[in-house]
This record gives sequence, C-alpha cells and structure tokens, in this order.
Amino acid sequence: MSGGPNPLNRRALLTGLIAGTAVVLSACSENDELADQAGSDQGYVSGSGVVSQVAVKDRGEPLELGFETLDGTSMSLAELRPTPVVINLWYAACPPCRKEAPDLKSVAEGFGDKVQFIGVNVRDQEAAANAFISNYQVPYANMLDTDGDMVALLSGVLPPQATPSTVVLDAEGRAAARVVGEVDASTLKGLIEDVQAE
Repeated sequence: MSGGPNPLNRRALLTGLIAGTAVVLSACSENDELADQAGSDQGYVSGSGVVSQVAVKDRGEPLELGFETLDGTSMSLAELRPTPVVINLWYAACPPCRKEAPDLKSVAEGFGDKVQFIGVNVRDQEAAANAFISNYQVPYANMLDTDGDMVALLSGVLPPQATPSTVVLDAEGRAAARVVGEVDASTLKGLIEDVQAE
C-alpha cells in the first residue's frame, strides 16, 4: 500500500468539485441577476419573467391573509379556496407592469370565475392605482399593500422588491408557481392550467 493518495480518487474528487462549483456559480449568476434588477434604482424587474413551478409535495402551508380591496370589499385568501388564485404585484409607473396588464386582463377574462385574480399595488396612493386600473380596464379586485402585508406573506416565494411578480396558488392556497418579472398570457395560462389539472 503506497503512502500517497490514489490518483483515481483524486481525479474523481477534482471532477466533483469542478461540477459542484459550476452548479453553485450558475445558481448565483441567475439569482444575482434578479437581485440586481430588483434592488436597482429602476425599481422594477426588467426583461421577460423568470418562471418557477413548485412540485405538489414541496409546497408549503396555505397562505393566509385578510385584506381590503380598493372598492372597500373585505376579502381573505382562505375564503377563495378551492379556486386557484393568481396574485400579481404591480405599481403604476412600472413599465413592465403596464406592458403585462393587457395579458393579465385577457387571461383573467378567459378563465372567468374558475380562477380568482388579485392585483396588489405595492407603491401607489389610491388615485394613481385607480387611474391605472381604469386605463387598463383591469377586471379583477385590487388592493393597496400600504403596510406590506402581502409582500411579507410572499417573501418566502418571491425575492424582495421584485415587481412585477405573479404567484399562482393551488386549490389549497399553496404557492404552486411564480413569475418574477413580466408575465405573458401564454405562460400564465399554462401555469394556471397545470394547477387546474392537479
């Protein structure tokens, strides 16, 4: 038995280290890009959305929150079950929020009462939020998240200050999918249909 390390073991270890480092670096670069955008002075996530889905077995507890919509209606996430829920974070001066608004409208209208949509304004006062809703003819309920309650609730699902962002809740109220950045109609429709098919 020789005193030096086995060259095959050393090669396997080195290969494993290189592969592990590559995985970590690729994950960091993607997350850093999102973090850089979300934390930048522009105040919104630019570019197309980054889509993530969560396997049924990996979903956490149902999300619980009561809130008041802009028209004064009291709602809670719990009372919307077992209907899937789409939560969209936005604010009026955000260019990708304006760009995705027609797609959100068309998908919401396409699913009708089979899916509940909730818009969450993360920055504006009531007048600016209502002007956006009127301008884009947003057909679903919206709330002002002035206390940051909804953003805090979604903090385990979304990176901080990631606007626009969209989260799809399954029939049990658990986060099943997210889009960080602008969402388009076909992507959102597919995510909702996946949840409905479960």
